[in-house]
Amino acid sequence: MLNILTITGPIYLVIALGFAATYRGLFSKLDGQVLGRFVLHFALPAMLFNTLTQRDFAEVMNPRYLIAYGVGSVFSFALGFGVWRVWRKKSLTQSSLVAMGVSSANSGYVGYPILLQLLGPAAGVGLALTVLVENLVTIPLALAMAESGETAHLSWRHTVLQSLKRMAKIPMMQAIVLGFAFSILGWHLPEVLSKTVNLFAASTAAIALFVNGGSLVGMRVLGLIQEVRWIAIGKLVVHPLAVGLMLMVVGPMEPSLKISAVLLAGMPMLGIYPLLAQRHGEEGFCAAALLVTTVASFFTVSLIVWAMGELPGWHV
Repeated sequence: MLNILTITGPIYLVIALGFAATYRGLFSKLDGQVLGRFVLHFALPAMLFNTLTQRDFAEVMNPRYLIAYGVGSVFSFALGFGVWRVWRKKSLTQSSLVAMGVSSANSGYVGYPILLQLLGPAAGVGLALTVLVENLVTIPLALAMAESGETAHLSWRHTVLQSLKRMAKIPMMQAIVLGFAFSILGWHLPEVLSKTVNLFAASTAAIALFVNGGSLVGMRVLGLIQEVRWIAIGKLVVHPLAVGLMLMVVGPMEPSLKISAVLLAGMPMLGIYPLLAQRHGEEGFCAAALLVTTVASFFTVSLIVWAMGELPGWHV
């Protein structure tokens, strides 16, 4: 277990440092937002582009991974929505946001730095495929359903289309498409541009974790922990378990991709979760869920890393 803590420990120490620095006023919440925009618009896209262009398209585009992660995520989405809507009798909007919380992971800010320690450069492949599933399936679907709960005059098809259009403008998605294009065509950047991209890519992990920690400052859980604990269980237990079971169904896959799929599914929900819920007036509820899930993930992620190390066929 000590070996596991040497992998997960530094990740959560950087998150804690980001929290402490923001809490003590060394960095403001606004500073964190600026750093976050740098990661989203430059560092993460550079890392994804770098990873995809350095591999053959056939190696990167893995249908089995997409099916396993996609079906596992949709199952978690449906279960979260059903429990909240049918069993707990909550609104369509809140149920949709819960579904997004249990099926969409913080793959870039927390997942990638952990994978990087375990897998090295291969970590970017699983991240790219996961980002495709999240940005083309679970997040647009959740946002469309949440919108339809408040705007009955708009069809869900129209809302999904609008969500997909917004996703297409995200730099990470553009970097993935461009990276796939370079991979298919066998193109390479000139050396001066390649080194520039490498500089941005190398800055991803530490800044992303630091920003994630700072974003937790000011979040409150009082009065909500009884409810949000169920979201944490769905995200940290049900989602990776569903993806892991699907990996057994789809057939053989290289260990690095199996590790990527289960670990990324086991991450806390995406860092902008409360921001996406803000327009629906559910930001406090979602912020509490994010805080509880992020803290709990230190233990569950460490357990997942340990368990995978004990399974045959899961060693890189």
